[in-house]
Amino acid sequence: MRLLPGWLERGYLRLINPIAEWLVRHDVPPNTITTIGTACSIAGGVIYGTGHIRTGGWFLGLTALFDVLDGMVARRTNRSSAFGAFYDSTLDRIADGFVLGGLAVFFATRHGWVGTTMVAVCIFGLIGTFVTSYTRARAEALGIDAKVGVLQRPERVVLLSAPQAFFGLALGGLVLIAIIVLLTVTAWITAAQRIDAVYRAARREHAEATRATSEAPGPTAFAGSAPSRSIVKGD
Repeated sequence: MRLLPGWLERGYLRLINPIAEWLVRHDVPPNTITTIGTACSIAGGVIYGTGHIRTGGWFLGLTALFDVLDGMVARRTNRSSAFGAFYDSTLDRIADGFVLGGLAVFFATRHGWVGTTMVAVCIFGLIGTFVTSYTRARAEALGIDAKVGVLQRPERVVLLSAPQAFFGLALGGLVLIAIIVLLTVTAWITAAQRIDAVYRAARREHAEATRATSEAPGPTAFAGSAPSRSIVKGD
């Protein structure tokens, strides 16, 4: 299950395709695009922390653009690399930390139980976001595909930017609060889904290995006495 429908993603890719072509023509390195996108996320997080939610949403919205463009440019210029994937993933974690950290700072300046509660929710959401990323990375290191779950990075970036850019603190901040709660809950659901996917894959691999071992032919019996171990090894 995905929060963003496929038709919306395809439409967005067609919309930014001319930008990707321009970057390719001007030989802009993919890692440079990744760095600029992360800088936009950091700026958005800092602006969130100062309480300018709508402005921060527009800054963060640029991240969604660069998040897609770096991969498109890398593929079209044959610059996809292991380091590029590592660099992109590392900067994504920095961006997530600044955005949710900025929101936590914003709510820390609000008085009353709502502010205190939302600080805790932001921290819990940040942990869930990191766990979501870690479970996939660790699974891939084990040779298991764990790209599953209701919430992945594209959905997270959209939900952290678009509603804030258009609505800001509408309805007394209830829109922002609802988005953060949704992100936090779905982040932990995604982490649980990935843990379950790895568990199932590991059990399946173990069962297949056990079955292959049990079905393997035993040692062939020969007439007469078997050669001694020393003769087999040539000692």
